[in-house]
Amino acid sequence: MNIAIVGFGKMGKLIKEVALGRGHSIPVIIDWENHAELKSISARNVDVAIEFTQPETAFDNISVCLQQGIPVISGTTGWSDRYDEIVALCKKQNGTFLSASNFSLGVNIFFRLNEWLARVMQPYKQYSPEIHEVHHLEKLDKPSGTAITLAEGIIENNDDISGWAADVRQDGAISIWSEREKEVPGTHTITYTSETDKIEIKHLAKSREGFALGAVLVAEWIRDKKGVYTMDDFLKII
Repeated sequence: MNIAIVGFGKMGKLIKEVALGRGHSIPVIIDWENHAELKSISARNVDVAIEFTQPETAFDNISVCLQQGIPVISGTTGWSDRYDEIVALCKKQNGTFLSASNFSLGVNIFFRLNEWLARVMQPYKQYSPEIHEVHHLEKLDKPSGTAITLAEGIIENNDDISGWAADVRQDGAISIWSEREKEVPGTHTITYTSETDKIEIKHLAKSREGFALGAVLVAEWIRDKKGVYTMDDFLKII
């Protein structure tokens, strides 16, 4: 399979390594210095594009790929306010698109565990839920897309919470506390705290390889499909 990598930072480089190791070809690599070349790629020489860039460029990158008839998966976070526009464009172009805040199998299992725990804890009003996340200094979006997805999973399963708040406590909102430190693994912790005890679940990423492998596996799976998909479609997690 021919894969275009859009965004050649740490994740892009690791995706290339994993994809080559699985027998794929990388005929196109787009980064900031050759970004104009994105408009010249097409479905004739690219089977799928994997996009890991920045929030301010993701929408345009994904749009170009869809307009060029290229299936695209995106791991960029922080641009969800324009997600519905991409969905509409994908349907208009009869294209293929999947966006995920995290491609790690472990994290996606953690998402389901978080939702289950939120349902279990709903009746116990004495417990206050919070999210704490730690990432490396190069992680620009704050809170992370993974932390926001975790917050949304709690909001959907707790009638007393209607939104999330970053680094502050607000009535009716779940707090997301974010830290950025040098060379640390991505860590997400959910806590439910009462006056007498604390319940905690945590996911710690040992390396980025799990994220890169997940992205390549999704690219393999989505290649011949049409429509808008989610990680639940890929993982078949209910």
